[in-house]
Amino acid sequence: MVYNVYSDYLKNRYGEKVYKLPIGLPVTCPNRDGVCGIAGCTFCGEIGAGYENLPANMTVTQQIDINKAHIIPKYKAKKFIPYFQNFSNTYLPVEKLKNYVEEACQDDVVAIYIATRPDCIHDTYLEMLQKIKEEKHVDICLELGLQSVNYHSLQKINRGHTVAEFIDASLRIKNYGLDTCAHLILNLPWDDKLDVIEAAKILSALKIDQVKLHALYIVKGTKMAEQYQEGLLNLISCEEYQERVMTFLEYLDKNIVIQRIIGRAPEANTLFSNWHTGWWKIRDTIIKTMQDRGISQGKRCTYLNGAAVQKFI
Repeated sequence: MVYNVYSDYLKNRYGEKVYKLPIGLPVTCPNRDGVCGIAGCTFCGEIGAGYENLPANMTVTQQIDINKAHIIPKYKAKKFIPYFQNFSNTYLPVEKLKNYVEEACQDDVVAIYIATRPDCIHDTYLEMLQKIKEEKHVDICLELGLQSVNYHSLQKINRGHTVAEFIDASLRIKNYGLDTCAHLILNLPWDDKLDVIEAAKILSALKIDQVKLHALYIVKGTKMAEQYQEGLLNLISCEEYQERVMTFLEYLDKNIVIQRIIGRAPEANTLFSNWHTGWWKIRDTIIKTMQDRGISQGKRCTYLNGAAVQKFI
C-alpha cells in the first residue's frame, strides 16, 4: 500500500479486524462555554462532530451494547475500540472521565480513543489514563484537533489555541506512554501547500502515532456557513485537495498510521461536503494516482535527525 493504512495497523496490532464504536458523552468545549471563547470554531456545528453518535444521556454501556448489536451480526466482529468522539472529552472533572473510561473497558475492548483539544490535556488526566491502561491492559489514544499549523488560519477559524499547545500536549502524552492522533483539515481557505508540508514535518518530528485527514465541509448554521454564502471563502478544487494529500503523505514519516485521508459528513447538514463526490471515490483516486506516480508515504521524509550535516558523519 502507498500509505500506512489504519485497518492494516489494527490487524497487525490486535490479530484481527477491530471496529470503532462512537460514544457520546455529556461534554462541551472551552471554546464554547467562555473559558477560551463563546462562539466555538467557525466550522463547528451545534452537535459538534458526532453525527453518528447515540444520545449522550445514554450510558457508555448502553451505547456500546447498541453499537455492538448492529456491528456483530453484520461483520462477525469480536474486538472493539470505544471512541469518545464529540467535543472535548477531557474537558470533564477527572473522576467523571475516569468512570466513563473504566466503564468502556470491557473484555472485548482492546483500546479507548478519546477526542479532545490540545489545550485540554493536563498531567492529572494523563496520570489517570496511564493507570487505566496498565490496570485494564488496553491501549489509550488521545485524538487532538490541530486542524492547521498556520497560526493565522487558527485565528481565522477561532480555534482558541496555537500550535504551541499542540506540541506541548503531544510531548506530555508521549511521556505517559499513551498514543496520539492528530486531526488536520488540509484545505482551509487560508492554507497553501507549504502549510501542508510544514504540518507533515511537525507531526513527523513529534513522532505522532496516527493522523486523521479531513477535507473542509461547511455545516449549516455556522459562522463559516455565513462566510461561504457571502462568497468570502475560496475553496480549492477536489483535484487540488488530492494533490495536497499526496504531498502531505510524501513528507510524513512512513511509520505514522493514517486513520483516513478524507472524512465524510451527511449532506443534509452541510452546504458543501467533499465536492459532492463520494469520499471513497476521492480516496481511491488518491491511491491510484500515488501508485501511478510512484509516490509513497515518507518518500520525502529526509529532513529529520540533522539531515543537513549527515554527509560529514
